[in-house]
Amino acid sequence: MRDRPSPASEGASSQGPQGRESRRQREQFVARFASAARRAEPRTNGRAGRPRSGLTEPSRRRFARPSLLGRLEECTALDTLVAAVGTGQSRAVVMRGEPGVGKSALLRHAIAVASPTCHVVSAAGVESEMDMAFAGLHQLCVPLLDGLDRLPGPQRDALEAAFGLSAAAAPQPLFVALAVLGLLSDAATARPLVCVIDDAQWLDPASARALASVARRLGEESVALMFATRRVSDELEGIPELTLSGLREPDARTLLESALVGPVDPRMLERIVAESRGNPLALLAWPGDLAPAELAGGFVPPDRLPPAGRIDDELRQRVEQLPPDARRLMGLAACEPVGDAAHLWRAAARLGIPRDAVNVITRAGLVEIGARVTFQHPSLRSAVYRAAPPAELRDAHRALGLAIDPLVDPDRRAWHLATSTAGPDEDVAVELESAVGRAQARGGLSAAAAFLGRAADVSCEPALRPARALRAAEAKLQAGAPRAALTFLAMAEAVPLGAWQRARVERLRGQVAFACDGRGDEAPALLLRAARPLEPLDARLARDTYLDALQAAMVAGTPRDQLADVARAARRLPRPAGAATAADRLLDGVALMITEGHTAAAPSLVRSLADTRDETWAHWPWLIGLVAWELWELDRLGAIAARQVDSARGAGAIQSLVPALSMLAIARAHAGDFAEAEALADEAEALAAATESPRRPWARMVLAGWRGRGPQAGPASGPVGHATERRDASPPPFGALCTAVLRNGLGDYPAALSAARRALQHIGSISPALPELIEAAVRTGDLDAAAGSLERLQDLTRVSATDSARGILAYSTALVEPERADAQYRTALADLRRSGHTTHLARAHLLYGEWLRRRRRRCEAREQLRSAHDLFTSMGAEAFAARAGRELLATGATARKRTIESADQLTGREAEIARLARHGLSNAEIAARLFLSPRTVEYHLTKIFAKLDISSRHELQRVLVLPSEPAAPGP
Repeated sequence: MRDRPSPASEGASSQGPQGRESRRQREQFVARFASAARRAEPRTNGRAGRPRSGLTEPSRRRFARPSLLGRLEECTALDTLVAAVGTGQSRAVVMRGEPGVGKSALLRHAIAVASPTCHVVSAAGVESEMDMAFAGLHQLCVPLLDGLDRLPGPQRDALEAAFGLSAAAAPQPLFVALAVLGLLSDAATARPLVCVIDDAQWLDPASARALASVARRLGEESVALMFATRRVSDELEGIPELTLSGLREPDARTLLESALVGPVDPRMLERIVAESRGNPLALLAWPGDLAPAELAGGFVPPDRLPPAGRIDDELRQRVEQLPPDARRLMGLAACEPVGDAAHLWRAAARLGIPRDAVNVITRAGLVEIGARVTFQHPSLRSAVYRAAPPAELRDAHRALGLAIDPLVDPDRRAWHLATSTAGPDEDVAVELESAVGRAQARGGLSAAAAFLGRAADVSCEPALRPARALRAAEAKLQAGAPRAALTFLAMAEAVPLGAWQRARVERLRGQVAFACDGRGDEAPALLLRAARPLEPLDARLARDTYLDALQAAMVAGTPRDQLADVARAARRLPRPAGAATAADRLLDGVALMITEGHTAAAPSLVRSLADTRDETWAHWPWLIGLVAWELWELDRLGAIAARQVDSARGAGAIQSLVPALSMLAIARAHAGDFAEAEALADEAEALAAATESPRRPWARMVLAGWRGRGPQAGPASGPVGHATERRDASPPPFGALCTAVLRNGLGDYPAALSAARRALQHIGSISPALPELIEAAVRTGDLDAAAGSLERLQDLTRVSATDSARGILAYSTALVEPERADAQYRTALADLRRSGHTTHLARAHLLYGEWLRRRRRRCEAREQLRSAHDLFTSMGAEAFAARAGRELLATGATARKRTIESADQLTGREAEIARLARHGLSNAEIAARLFLSPRTVEYHLTKIFAKLDISSRHELQRVLVLPSEPAAPGP
């Protein structure tokens, strides 16, 4: 059975499509609620001076886990319970709270704390099984039935009858309860036992009674029973309770901010925190339910927004039964997005709504109007807005707009007046257009796009409407809404356009095609067609459009000869007067690389990477990533991507944020931190799905390649295979490259050789594919192919000054030239230690160990192979770890296995931080080297100290022995 709580959703059965969807949402909520504490580290738990860890002192030294955000007391209570069970005592607790308040997250916390030392079993109530006697008890006890024969006869017979294991008569409830108590006690003799029961409100009555009886009879059995329920049933009455309420306001705000992308109007944030009542599920769901422009400042009418949940019939009827003035006041409050009570009352006076109307709605428990307007149900605001007559809503928006001082809040005034306009109004369009800059400063690109889009909607001046529509389309594209941009492109084309505007429309269509199509097959041709007419009209825009075309073509895996046509056209275009920009150097370098090769292009490309600015990244992130990949500049790419993640988050630029997260994930994967890389890839894919952008799972493919899929993995299995499926059956370069890594890890060298050759056909994967081809060719005996590829690799790495390039060249040279292997492998290890690329460092250890073993230098081989195995195992590179383990066995040694007892080993990231701290680097210096924040380094060091049972970095020299310890790094 399961060893964690069932993810069945509160509020829905786990059966059927609705139950499965609720289950998925519940799993996402639990993961995001649990990770919010990690993202917020090292803040205190909403109270000055109090640490956020919820562990008791004995537990803290062993587990060193942060508590869930805002749940310090609850985590402490559960940690104390687990600690008591570990000392031979027994405990029971019932956690009670509304749906989404965090019960399942706390159960998972308890499981994480208990798992290293306790045996954990779990069950979950299922609504559709409430009529099936003992169904819940069966879930819990199945893993423990090996002890059934050790129970007294009457108890064994009763439990067998309850579970249908015999044809005996209906069992006596007391015997069943005693049998369960005996079964749990027997299981706890080997290790303390923790039993977790989620959704206890849906337990069948027979199971609930039996488990409650057990909870009341626990003595010194080393058993814990934890129930999570919405309400305490009669069966569970009398068991100690832990009541969960909403998060405190500071913690609720922190949790909400962890789920946001882009700016949020502080008043909107306050409104959401207030209306959620601190419910974590509501706080985490709200950003997905609201449009970005609504979060930015309420710049989307509530009727366009999905409700946060279902408003029940009773609540709807209470609204419908209100007097007219009270309903009008509620409609006015629904139109006022940030809950400004003073603004509401000024608008109400304009509409002639009497002030005493508020008494009716407050007595009905629907809205609170104090310093802030707060609806009492998350869905009520949008439901009221949808139910109000359109004319009444227009009047409300107009009153709200006129009630705002144009000198104090002109953009919100413009928005309300625009929403109150039923038809074209040039004055309103001008006012909206003038407010775009302020709206963007307040709410980012989403707010700017909303203003520009509305300005285009109400524009009635034929000469201005196309320009406004084009600006709106561009803003929508950058805000991560490429399909919405098409609406405004169609609006621009509705009137005759000049040559320059027509070219801009064509360029935007190409950009939208690239943003909407995961492969970008159509985008290169569209962009090339747009670039040529722009050459005599706007040389700068023409060059940018050629960059667009090159990016789309390289992402699509366009063959080199077709890429060359675009590159030659770009090189013919003269550079505009003035100093060269980062975009100029990028275009010149990429075009030169395609037509003349890496050596000629490298100086310009390296300068363009060093000079990458926000605006350059915003337009060509995938191209910049491919260029960095070709030049072995993954360290620089990681630094650029980390900066762009922060910048794009601040601006709400989803179109830039998704590739930044992907590229940062790739950099972290090569540093050996697969967990962080996967989290970044998850976020990128979630954002892409939310904005209907294409899924470009490059980071996922890199992780799949390095992790391996086991001996049965095929070329088209998992993320790598998914990414290589195309209509023309020709895999894109990234898919082929990652398949080559995967196959080399598995030791399937013929397949690795074939995949590497496919990757070499495309610009963007040549450099990283060469070492894969060299290894596969050497292992298959194709020494000519290996030697030719080594010559190419030497040419490519000669123009790159990175440690990773030199290290990979050194171990590739050792493969091809065995007479120089010993010195080359040592050079590779030294260079790769400095590079911070743990994956390639582990690869060098593996190759060196294999070489040493074949020369019967077994002691030296064991040292290298064990280092490789430990590094690969700690990062989760399963195929390479298995390969290292097989080689170790061939030397007569055995690979250390990961067990429960060794679960506290340092992760790859922790080992790297510990190594640098051991050599005296400060947190800031470590952060700069690993592209982290000093706060994150401090968080990791706290965990390292707890795992090693030390209290300061000075003790690292005494206790820490790391594989492949290098010389102390320079500053």
